[in-house]
Amino acid sequence: MTAPRIYPTLRYDDAPKAIDFLVDAFGFVRHEIHEGDDGTINHAQLAYDTGLVMLSSRRGEGDLFEAKRMALYVAVDDPDAHHAQAVAAGAEIIMELTDQPYGSREYAAVDPEGNAWSFGTYRPAVS
Repeated sequence: MTAPRIYPTLRYDDAPKAIDFLVDAFGFVRHEIHEGDDGTINHAQLAYDTGLVMLSSRRGEGDLFEAKRMALYVAVDDPDAHHAQAVAAGAEIIMELTDQPYGSREYAAVDPEGNAWSFGTYRPAVS
């Protein structure tokens, strides 16, 4: 099965409660959950059939995506070239190219309406 390239990514004030609700109310399945030492959710994946939604806790001041509740993630083959294209087009970069601890190389930008977009090599799939 080929993994998708676009992953809806949500931010919640109370991500653990949101996970419980999405599982209980909408039938999502906990696929992968990474909690912080303080009980917040650093990264979670919830599956529904072959689809995945990613989510995390809002982190307050200093959070790159604080003003955004929803962000879109797109898996790309060459994030460096993609980043260069975005910069050349005048995109506002809110996270420079970063090698993440979960193996992705990614960056983030905002579109003209202020929506957050992340692009990287991370491409999880439901097995």
